[in-house]
Amino acid sequence: MSTAERPHSVSVAGVIIDDHGRALLIKRRDNGHWEPPGGVLEPGETIPDALQREVLEETGIKIALPATLTGVYKNMTGLIVSLVFRCEAIDGTPTTGDETRALRWATREDVTELTDEAYAVRVLDALDTASPPAVRAHDGVKLV
Repeated sequence: MSTAERPHSVSVAGVIIDDHGRALLIKRRDNGHWEPPGGVLEPGETIPDALQREVLEETGIKIALPATLTGVYKNMTGLIVSLVFRCEAIDGTPTTGDETRALRWATREDVTELTDEAYAVRVLDALDTASPPAVRAHDGVKLV
């Protein structure tokens, strides 16, 4: 199937921010990359349910709903549309799991150093509470 015929995937990511203004990042087991917790919606799953499930699976933290949409991002090569939300933790302790090798509370500077630009901008947009949701495109690594 060519990319023109392939449907887009929809994913969600949650940026949990602590009392010090830091964002919780996970280090993925599959590729070793640092990014906010999240993943692809399952058939029949609502966006809020997917967000809560993915964050819980990857961090051990339950988030409050509704969460605040902070950006919409399209991976132009991977054909993935990602919805990113600023989240409030309501229960749990950050823990690693099947998909998560490590977790880290990251400052804005840490985010820029640890993550590819395409993921850093998602977290930075979520940290910028005064802005309306961002709408951006990238190639999987860099903004386009």
